[in-house]
Formats: sequence, C-alpha cells, structure tokens
Amino acid sequence: MASLLENLTNPALLFFILGITAVQINNDLKIPETSSKFISIYLLLSIGFKGGNELSHSTVDLEIMGSLLLGVLLASAVPVLAFFLLKQKVNIKNAGAIAASYGSVSAVTFVTAISFLDFEGVLFDGYMIAVMASMEAPAIVVGILLIHLYCRKNQEEFGAPGAFSSVFNHSINNASVLLILGSLVIGYLASDQQAEGIKPFTTDIFKGFLAVFLLDMGIRAGSQLGSMRENGPFLVL
Repeated sequence: MASLLENLTNPALLFFILGITAVQINNDLKIPETSSKFISIYLLLSIGFKGGNELSHSTVDLEIMGSLLLGVLLASAVPVLAFFLLKQKVNIKNAGAIAASYGSVSAVTFVTAISFLDFEGVLFDGYMIAVMASMEAPAIVVGILLIHLYCRKNQEEFGAPGAFSSVFNHSINNASVLLILGSLVIGYLASDQQAEGIKPFTTDIFKGFLAVFLLDMGIRAGSQLGSMRENGPFLVL
C-alpha cells in the first residue's frame, strides 16, 4: 500500500494529472510547441545514449537477438489483433490508425516506464532501448497495410496518389527512430569517461524534463477527453 501511494504521488504522474485538470477547468496553460519538440528530442537522445553506453558493457548473444526478434513479432501481431476487434465498431481507417498506435511502442510510454524502474531502483538491460526502437516501425507498417488491403477490398479510397508509399517511407525513416538509434550508437562508442562528462545533461536533469513533458502530455490528453466520451464506452475499454 505504501509503495502504491508512493507511485501515485510521483511528481511526473502528478504533472500529467495537472495538465488534464488545466484543460478541464478551461485554464490557458500551454507548453509552447517548440519547447515541447525540444523536450521530446532531449528525452529520446538521453534514453538512446544511456542505453547504448550500458549496451557497450554487454555481449551480443542469443538473449539480445531473441529479444529483438520477439519485439518485432509482437509489434507486428498486436495491430492485427486490435484491427479486427476495432473494425467491428469503427471504420477501416480509424481501426487501422488505432491498431498501429497500440502496436507501436510509444517513446513516451517507454520513458515513463524506465523512469518508474529508476525510481524504484530496479535495474534493466540497456539493450531494451534497441528493442524499443525496433518496435516503432513494424506496427505502423502493418496498420497501413491493413487499411490499404481493406480499403481495396471494400472499394474505398486509401488516400491521395502516393499516400501509401509516402506514409510507408515515413514509418521506416522516422525521426524518432533515427534519433534514438543514432544516440544508442553514440552511447555505445563513447567511453565511460566520456559518458561521465555529459552525465549532468543525459542523467541529472532527465526527471525535470520528463515532468514538463508529461505536463504537456496531460494537456494534450485532457483536450481529447470529449471525443472519447462521444465515441462511447467501447473505445474507452
């Protein structure tokens, strides 16, 4: 019970709730778009660098390769399951979009999860950063393929000419994936002494930036609560 209470009073979570509350009481609290983007870049950079540095102390073995393969398989399977459940209640394009978002591992979710583990003092392997990065694209690609397939089956327009190839290319060459993988490689190549030199940037201020980021996420989530109510309990569940 004490552990649960401690987790519920985590500053990052409370800032998220504050963001939702601000929207519900029609407060004009907002995080500037440029600041929000910078914080997102910082969090991805920090996660990738720390993961790469930890990975440099590990030996690439069957466990790491198996984890990468399993991550990709799960990221591909989840959207298929979600799509066939969702298309019973919503149209094909919405079903595909939601399915892709559930299959693709959100960097925000990952940041929050590892922050929770750090807070609890639970150790995790650095290669999980690479697993997360590998799970970004497959779900998006599968979601798009399902939309494309069922739009053709139902003789509906998928989108403008070239829309499929454009979105497909974007899902593969995603800025978030590039940043986190690039940072992971840089962290892997950096020596312990070099990593220690930028620790104040990559580690010490991380939780503060996470709190501001989750405040912004709370504001965004709060602004969408109305549409959740409109679409009924099925989507909420």
